[in-house]
Amino acid sequence: MTPADHDRIPEIALDWYLVGQGAALATVVETWGSAPRQAGSQLAVSGTGQIMGSVSGGCVEGAVVAEALEAMADGVPRLLTFGVSDDSAFAVGLACGGTIRVLVEPVGEGGARLPPAMLETLVAARAGRQACAYTVALEAWTRGLVRPGQDQAVDARLRSDKSGMEEDGRFIAVQNPGLRLIVVGAVHIAQPLLTMARACGYAPTLIDPRAAFGSAERFPGEVISEDWPDEAMTALAPDARTAVVTLTHDAKLDDPAIMAALQSPCFYLGCLGSTRTHAKRLDRLRAAGVSDADIARIHAPVGLNIGAKTPAEIAVSILAQITQVLRSVP
Repeated sequence: MTPADHDRIPEIALDWYLVGQGAALATVVETWGSAPRQAGSQLAVSGTGQIMGSVSGGCVEGAVVAEALEAMADGVPRLLTFGVSDDSAFAVGLACGGTIRVLVEPVGEGGARLPPAMLETLVAARAGRQACAYTVALEAWTRGLVRPGQDQAVDARLRSDKSGMEEDGRFIAVQNPGLRLIVVGAVHIAQPLLTMARACGYAPTLIDPRAAFGSAERFPGEVISEDWPDEAMTALAPDARTAVVTLTHDAKLDDPAIMAALQSPCFYLGCLGSTRTHAKRLDRLRAAGVSDADIARIHAPVGLNIGAKTPAEIAVSILAQITQVLRSVP
């Protein structure tokens, strides 16, 4: 399961640095008003002017890239402010009316640069799905990588999945494990759902033991498991950053996956099927000893009720509900 490039900003910056192109990381550290990107959003810039990611809706990227190239040349980090109150607001075009502060850090050895070894450790933690936080004191340029349990402020931000400034002058960039989506059933709905989920930052995996359904021709480029759903789920080990969706509404396939998901800390479990189909599903689960508390974790019929009809519309409703649960919208 590989996340999209726009969610691999530290990895891409490290790659650029290691091949000798030079690299800088620009990070939104603070926002006011209707800023287009939240704190923690990043833009990687190479020494040749390549970019990946964003720190605004395209409003200030040009100015940030120019500063990043200068930072790579002189080795000095920058803390930039853009907004309607800034003299350069018209030039950079932060039209939304908000204000943002952007930290620009050149990667390199010595001085106040972001050490490559620290960036490598951060990338390794992300690859291993290990939660941590990157911290930087904006006056002294002292940096650290903090693991859960080592700092109360970091722990609070990891729980809320929200990067930001602390009163002590530190910026804390949350590095929670990437989001995953496990879909059981290579049905028509799965095709747009996997594509949409990847665009939203999820690394998807499709499970279907029926080779004719889960074929590479129907799902080009997707990670597909032909194992039985409970075996596949055990191997994938859903965690608290994983959503699970079952789409076959075939008890032989869905039920083993549902049982496995309920034994995991996955943050979302949604199951396709009508109200009548779901009622029968609940009867089977209760007969198998599933508790009412676990049954309450199931979202079924899956997706928000937006009147969806087509497979793509149903996929939209499912991803919207996953997002609602992830972000805890009432």
